[in-house]
Amino acid sequence: MRRLTTLAGAAALLGSATGALAQQQSGGPPVEANFPNGPGKQTVVGVCGACHDLVRLTAGYTPEGWLSVTAMMRNFGAPVPAEEWDTVRAYLIRSFPERPRPEARLLPGPAQVFIMQWPLPTPGSRPHDPMVAHDGAIWWTGQLANKLGRLDPQSGQMREYPVNAQSAPHGLVEDKDGNVWFTGNFRGFIGRLNPRSGDVKEYSLPDARARDPHTIVIDHDGIIWFTVQAGNFVGRLDPATGDIKLAQPPTANARPYGIAVNSKNQIYFVEFGAPKIATIDRNMHIEEFELPDPAARPRRIAITPDDQVWYTDFARGYLGHFDPASHKVEEFASPSGPKSKPYGIVATKGALWYVESGAQPNAVVRFDPNTRTFQSWAIPGGGDIVRNMTVDHDGNPIMANSLVNMVGRVEIKSGTN
Repeated sequence: MRRLTTLAGAAALLGSATGALAQQQSGGPPVEANFPNGPGKQTVVGVCGACHDLVRLTAGYTPEGWLSVTAMMRNFGAPVPAEEWDTVRAYLIRSFPERPRPEARLLPGPAQVFIMQWPLPTPGSRPHDPMVAHDGAIWWTGQLANKLGRLDPQSGQMREYPVNAQSAPHGLVEDKDGNVWFTGNFRGFIGRLNPRSGDVKEYSLPDARARDPHTIVIDHDGIIWFTVQAGNFVGRLDPATGDIKLAQPPTANARPYGIAVNSKNQIYFVEFGAPKIATIDRNMHIEEFELPDPAARPRRIAITPDDQVWYTDFARGYLGHFDPASHKVEEFASPSGPKSKPYGIVATKGALWYVESGAQPNAVVRFDPNTRTFQSWAIPGGGDIVRNMTVDHDGNPIMANSLVNMVGRVEIKSGTN
């Protein structure tokens, strides 16, 4: 399957409810005027335009991509009559084919890897974030299927756990008792799944503005921390009491995104809209560190064992390094160029591993901070699009491949520290 277009993939995220009406009210020509006439047009304009900026659709997909995207929308209850889905899909395939994207630049190097991928049971589930449990199982959030999933990588057996409708699970983490905590991205809550019983408990966020909890981590004391992107918050939840505290960064529209915990139990996160690196302490005090280029858009974060902070600059095509002691920032151009859109990232086995989500195909990239050299591999089937990553117990990067509906493992064979 060829890779799906990243920009159009944003349309699958039920984000801005502006739609065609808001575009017309802005004074510009109606966007639907640029949509070709034909069967399915009115349904696409009316239904898609109610939730999305219609311009997003024009970026295009492969036929397989449109099949995946329309499955996502159907999963989440888009109000299209069952007998019209084939017509809608045919209209989108005909009207908005995939546009060219930068070709992945694959670099040789010392490491040898094997990339394994597992298709997920529910079509169009849009796996968003992966997690590796204490027993070695790989979990994922099926955002548009309203499910959490579990894979036994030894047997290949999978199980899905339904959560409440319209939850849109996004990030997830496991506590010491085996409970899986997740962010209810569309309904403003933190959820806890008991995998033994399947029961789900929801903890609503105490401020209505905190409507879209995003990425979640658990610190060394068992306290849960999470970002709220559009609402512009960072929060903490004490599982023992259920108490939730929220704090907003000093910068308006900072859009807190990726979040991580270092060896000293300090919380770092990146601000996708600022652009800044930031910390938050137990008193909910936030300190921000501005990146040198105002066009930077840090999206995900990884921390090495020596507590150095690394991030992916999605907008500019860079891997970034922030030294917490000196506050010095270094940048390294990603191999596939400024439109490669680096996204999910982890630190493991002496290197940084991340995915270029804008390259065709998506590429797994390894960066050695000692030699400052890159190596990269194409993801079989295109990848598209790895929004977040984690590491298994053997130090192998784990991926959730959103639009091709898979989870994957980069098994590191040799040539690494």
